Amino acid sequence: MDELDYKTYEEVGKATRSALEYGKGLIKEGAKLLDVAEKIEKYLEEKGFGSAFPVNISLDHEAAHYTPMKDDQKVFGKNLVKLDVGARKGAYLGDSAISIDLSGENGKLIECSEKAVNEAISIVKAGRSVREIGKVVEEISKKMGFNPIRNLGGHGITKDDLHANIFIPNFDNGDEAKLEEGEVIAIEVFVTTGEGLVVDGDSVEIFRKYPGATRNPIAREVGSFIDSNFSTYPFAMRWVLKRFDEFKAKVALNEFARANLLESYPVLVEKSNGLVAQTEYEMIVEKDSCKVIT
Repeated sequence: MDELDYKTYEEVGKATRSALEYGKGLIKEGAKLLDVAEKIEKYLEEKGFGSAFPVNISLDHEAAHYTPMKDDQKVFGKNLVKLDVGARKGAYLGDSAISIDLSGENGKLIECSEKAVNEAISIVKAGRSVREIGKVVEEISKKMGFNPIRNLGGHGITKDDLHANIFIPNFDNGDEAKLEEGEVIAIEVFVTTGEGLVVDGDSVEIFRKYPGATRNPIAREVGSFIDSNFSTYPFAMRWVLKRFDEFKAKVALNEFARANLLESYPVLVEKSNGLVAQTEYEMIVEKDSCKVIT
């Protein structure tokens, strides 16, 4: 990876963090989730960046992948909120997340996710095995009285791919895969009051379309719009509904699914309905440490 690549990653990382902090300031009781998501996405656009994925605003037992629907009327109450944001510039992607407690009752859970992330980051270096990182997260979580979510974790980030190369667990899973110098990764910790597993929920508002077309004329029209505007990055259904009515959008997505051209991202919920906190940072692996860029 040349110097220009690193500078671009750092630029995208800085924009991601800026949008995350901006969004944090919008999250208050009574505010609409839809307004917050759209303001963050507009903020990135006005700064000259795209979105690596739709803004995720997951509440309470939801761990990830909730993005508001078109005309979503849901408002924040006394929720435990996970805000996950990613900026994009060309093929370079950012990813970072924080948790916000509007109830005043879940500070220790958030503290646990933040402490686990910071301790994990402190041992990141070239040659470090991913199981060692997971072990740190697990030990801190258990010590503080919570469970890490075992089927979610951090990941590698490459050009055009937000979840690439390597999986970084939140527990010691025995994986001896080692981090490499120059690799871009995200340490993404999820901790819970529940048993520590997520399952697919009923709601799906985020999709990803792969290259290809079907014979259905409606699907071809919608597919051309998606390909031109979102390429193969994840998109929100509400983005498509700004251009097409719900009938056309659903026909198209069903056609893509039948043709194996569509990936869905259901909302992920904690299996035992436990509360979930999330903290995530993106970084560049160095020889003896790492450089955090979000």
